[in-house]
Amino acid sequence: MSLSDAQVADKPQRRLAEKEFIALFALMMSLTALSMDAMLPAFPQIAASLAIVDYQQTQWIVSAMILGMVFGEIVFGPLSDAIGRKKSILIGVSIYLLGSVIALLATSIEVFLLGRMIQGFGVAGPKIASRALVRDLYKGAAMARIMSFVMMVFILVPMLAPSLGQLVIKVADWRWIFALLMIQAAVAGGWLLLRQPETLLKENRVPLNRKRLMADVRIILSRRDVMAFTILLGCIFGGLMLYISTAQSIFQDVYDTGDRFPLFFAMLAIGSSIINFSNGKIVLRVGMLRCVIGALSVMFLTAFILLVAAFFFDGVPPFVLFMGLGMVMFSCLGMVFGNVNAMAMEPLGNMAGLGASLISSLSSLIAIVLATIAGQFYNFTVIPLASGFVIFSLIALIMLNYGHKHSQSDNEE
Repeated sequence: MSLSDAQVADKPQRRLAEKEFIALFALMMSLTALSMDAMLPAFPQIAASLAIVDYQQTQWIVSAMILGMVFGEIVFGPLSDAIGRKKSILIGVSIYLLGSVIALLATSIEVFLLGRMIQGFGVAGPKIASRALVRDLYKGAAMARIMSFVMMVFILVPMLAPSLGQLVIKVADWRWIFALLMIQAAVAGGWLLLRQPETLLKENRVPLNRKRLMADVRIILSRRDVMAFTILLGCIFGGLMLYISTAQSIFQDVYDTGDRFPLFFAMLAIGSSIINFSNGKIVLRVGMLRCVIGALSVMFLTAFILLVAAFFFDGVPPFVLFMGLGMVMFSCLGMVFGNVNAMAMEPLGNMAGLGASLISSLSSLIAIVLATIAGQFYNFTVIPLASGFVIFSLIALIMLNYGHKHSQSDNEE
């Protein structure tokens, strides 16, 4: 996409209406989750097409994309601070389209995973620069409110993603899933290009300077509150990655749901969307900290109950019990991600782009490590999933307490 000076203004123009703003960035940011979740029903077909024998290897269909995001997030944060949010997003969308083409045409697992990594690298542009753009326009609880509404739509879209993937593989080859993802990316990129003004004033941009960049990195990494919230996000994202990587097998192999897998997957996701919607109002009343404490506590308790039930039923608790506890557990995600992202980003000011980059790349790296380790214990029961959430949510609670404890002292320094 070529950008003229008229298309990307150096000074912010009028702000988009709130509903259009939320819709645009929910569509843009949902590329990440949709690129993961739409793949799930196609795991057996992809494995057969690319000669994947070991089920553990199918987890890399998700992990390879997240790994690409780790590197993309490191690049696009400073880039968005240097050239603006809008250009960074459009560059990322272009790279994402390239990766989609490679994955679509792949005939081997190596080329396919390369395409997925390039997809992940590219999608980091919209993911990082969009958050920094929101940070440019909104502050504090208002930012948390907007992020909650964005995350609500963000979750609603991928909630239907397995159904989309299921439909595609019923009527066509799994490769058409990538064609649909490319259409979404092109629509979102075009919408942004035509409607969204640049939000980072030219005089506020930070040129790409290695010494200054390293100095800013040291400042961000030295903030104990930001780092604690980053570890928190990594733990919870790791639990989500573990679930996404094993969901197809849990529903279809363990519980034999067959073609109803997308339906049950959506049922577990809908609670998170509802909580996201409520969070936008609740956070203005009780504050971000109390929301996150409550959500993580409920997540830990629910995961612990699921783990006990799993041991009691030889690893496979009744499906109704699994669904009931799962809906409560996953609904808590809706109150964690938006609030903790806002808490981590709030003190970063003009370093919002670099801050979003470091927070996302580090939390994604933590998530990959945790999900990969936990995924190796998957044994066609729900015990690894429940154990993962118990451990990850407990660490998250500890990090929340540590981060809050040091937030005021870091601000004073």
